[in-house]
Amino acid sequence: MIDHLGISVSDFEASKAFYDKAMAPLGASLLYMVPAEYTGGVKVGGYGRDRPVFWLHEATPTGPGRHYAFTARSRAEVDAFHAAALAAGGKDNGAPGLRPHYHANYYGAFVFDPDGNNVEAVCHASE
Repeated sequence: MIDHLGISVSDFEASKAFYDKAMAPLGASLLYMVPAEYTGGVKVGGYGRDRPVFWLHEATPTGPGRHYAFTARSRAEVDAFHAAALAAGGKDNGAPGLRPHYHANYYGAFVFDPDGNNVEAVCHASE
């Protein structure tokens, strides 16, 4: 149901470096930077696989506590996301594994990004 979403980040370059690495195992990358003349000089960029769907917007963030979950195509992608996000400076918030209390095939991993957002990769396939 969600077409795209955006978050405010306090340090665009730090967040970009984090998401560049964390999104790569999911097959996603920074696909578009909005030209500065359209944003008043504010950095705005969109990540996705084939089109931008997750946007970073340089601003004062509203604070931690937000949760974003990205679809992984396999459990191996979830594992790779978690490892890449930690290597990029993310903080562990739940190692890769089954979470049957959500539902039987819920395999996810969680990290906190540079602004304290809870970022997740999840695979619903039974592997």
